[in-house]
Amino acid sequence: MTTHQELQAWIDQVAELTQPDEVYWCNGSAEEYRELTDKLLADGGFIELNQDTHPGCYLHRSDPSDVARVEHLTFVCTSNADDAGPNNNWMAPAEARAKMKELFRGCMKGRTMYVIPYCMGPIDSPLSRCGVEITDSAYVVVNMNMMTRMGDPALRRIEREGKFIKGLHSIGELDPERRFIMHYPEDLEIQSFGSGYGGNALLGKKCHALRIASHQARTEGWLAEHMLVVGLESPEGEVHYVAAAFPSACGKTNLAMMIPPQAYQGWKVWTLGDDICWMRIGDDGRMWAINPEAGFFGVAPGTARKTNPNALAMLDHDAIFTNVAMTADRQPWWEGLDGREPAEDWKGEPYEVVNGPAAHPNSRFTVRMSQCPSYSDKAEAAEGVPISAIIFGGRRARLVPLVMESESWAHGVLMGASMASETTAANIDTVGVVRRDPMAMKPFCGYNFADYWAHWLSFADASDKLPKIFHVNWFRKDDKHHFMWPGFGENMRVLEWVVRRCKGEVACAETPIGRLPLPGDLRLEGIHVPPATMAALLDVDVEAWKAEIADIGEYLASYGARRPAVLEAERQRVAEALDQA
Repeated sequence: MTTHQELQAWIDQVAELTQPDEVYWCNGSAEEYRELTDKLLADGGFIELNQDTHPGCYLHRSDPSDVARVEHLTFVCTSNADDAGPNNNWMAPAEARAKMKELFRGCMKGRTMYVIPYCMGPIDSPLSRCGVEITDSAYVVVNMNMMTRMGDPALRRIEREGKFIKGLHSIGELDPERRFIMHYPEDLEIQSFGSGYGGNALLGKKCHALRIASHQARTEGWLAEHMLVVGLESPEGEVHYVAAAFPSACGKTNLAMMIPPQAYQGWKVWTLGDDICWMRIGDDGRMWAINPEAGFFGVAPGTARKTNPNALAMLDHDAIFTNVAMTADRQPWWEGLDGREPAEDWKGEPYEVVNGPAAHPNSRFTVRMSQCPSYSDKAEAAEGVPISAIIFGGRRARLVPLVMESESWAHGVLMGASMASETTAANIDTVGVVRRDPMAMKPFCGYNFADYWAHWLSFADASDKLPKIFHVNWFRKDDKHHFMWPGFGENMRVLEWVVRRCKGEVACAETPIGRLPLPGDLRLEGIHVPPATMAALLDVDVEAWKAEIADIGEYLASYGARRPAVLEAERQRVAEALDQA
């Protein structure tokens, strides 16, 4: 089915191992999508939603044991354990392959083996990279259709270039005891067994676009990051592009699709991506970026007219919903959507308040990016877009100011490397625990974090036109546990300051931990943030920060001799500045 001999040989080898009833090469056409949708409706994989209110929309209910990423069952399999680093679970490649071979043996009997050629990024972009996912899940195929540039054009590029990422997936028996996701960065290969959940099964997403791509990026001199990409256009028509890293379920999608508040008449926000960003230095010395994805796999709960009207506007047609609830008239529903009461919960049971949330906290929607009202056609630009600023941000109830700018590229890398956030429902873990999540890449970096930080630091020697680096925190709370900043569209006020800093239009307050806005430089007309609250949002608690910097030192030291000396020197510089404050 292909002129690529290595690809065909691999397909034949997998078919011999897994023994499917049929091998089907996906072409990515609209007709194929309709046929697979009909198949899923017929076998119960999809439930048809109200076609009058939500044409082309379907509900998928996953196994209750299969509702989130399984970080503890996700491995990076390098020849040397130190290359994977303490940030990853490690398994020797030979051991992992032997384990997975036995799991895959005969697993597709009675099933169809789908072969999905796909391209991460615009099909003609030199920044893009291709892969092939083999799966026995039609649900995976239709999601990959929305999430990637999938089918014949991707196959033609693979045949021209000769290179591709190998991804093998089977839902197996959905047995949590027989569930593993293995990554082989040195071989550019992924194996996933026993899960149908997006982050574990849509191999183009986190597995390829972050874990494998981050390894590729280090080798080839670029960056693969867990970042949204958004364009900010002023009333004068000037556009600045920002890449921002936040842990899952911490507001990336909301920020990527933000609508400017009333005070920002004439401003426009353009959505290029809400989750993943690939960046490299262009011929002009600036950092250029693409979003490798073609769709959104967003968290449903909390998405509402108030929080994200653009997201809601794109979900009334041609969308796939996973593990949301359903109303009596078969419309999708989740907590925070509106005041209606659902009829069925995410498991398909009659909804009862005592049984907990109607929609799973990590329930999702899949939709093509082009359906977003704020979608920018620059998302398909082969050259990408120039990045003016990189923003890091976590969910911190205390300590971290609303916004601060780094003093240098090295200081910005320290900001990213030491970033911490409260855990959310997007991972199987205890919710609300503060953990270090460098660059929001803790579950996704495909190699040793110490080497990853060194790779980031190396860009300082490559260009003097790098983006400015900032850190934000929308989630500060007061003593009564109320959020101090209104967030959502009002975050535009912070982004405007970021852009003005990039243009050199405003000064700043120099503090030991970074550069903060001066009083009056954040536009506050139209919102009620008392002066005392604003002062608290930009306060630097020196004693608390001394403890934070010491804790950061212990964290960085846990990476041993591979920890970059430049990063530790930068940390010590901040510590000394705090001592002198």
